[in-house]
Amino acid sequence: MAASAPLSPDDDAQQPRLGLREGKKLKTRVAIREATYRLIDEQGYEATTVEQIAAAAEVSPSTVFRYFPTKEDIVLTDEFAPLMEAAIRARPADEPPLESVRAVLRHAVETILVDRPEEFARRSRLMVGIPAVRARMTETMAETSLLLSRAVADRTGREESDLEVLVFTASVLAALREVTIHWAEHGQKDDLAVLVDRALDTLKGGLAL
Repeated sequence: MAASAPLSPDDDAQQPRLGLREGKKLKTRVAIREATYRLIDEQGYEATTVEQIAAAAEVSPSTVFRYFPTKEDIVLTDEFAPLMEAAIRARPADEPPLESVRAVLRHAVETILVDRPEEFARRSRLMVGIPAVRARMTETMAETSLLLSRAVADRTGREESDLEVLVFTASVLAALREVTIHWAEHGQKDDLAVLVDRALDTLKGGLAL
């Protein structure tokens, strides 16, 4: 999850049909990401270069940079944020926004832990262990926040630029970021969906004395 939520691109309930061109782009992104993780496992994050990643993925370095502006983005960027936006829009119209987000995030977490547990575990460890990855995650949260703001604004009849919409989406993403880091720092032993519920309950009810 860039800070984005981990919906699975393989989830038929969420994924629009891809055209040939989009399918080729997705295949290239996946190949680059898989090559990156393989090299990091072999030699560590810092020792892995974009040139090595390109060679392992059988693409040019310029292709890597076209898909991922920085090495950190290879770890953090996925195809899930637009799917999360669509999933929120598909929730019942009279459902409170926080409960819509809760349902979508729980589904996303449960799906990624079944479909791509190793990739998500690796990503979480890198978020905790590599300062550059954690810093870049904070930067990319703003991009994901814009996607979610659109969906939340439409559902609530507000403008995307409304302070309340921006605070809501930023709070949700910050909560998801802290959940992911907490989970990784504590050995990835806790039920991640339960942690998501706890975080959203805190947003809903505040911090009890």
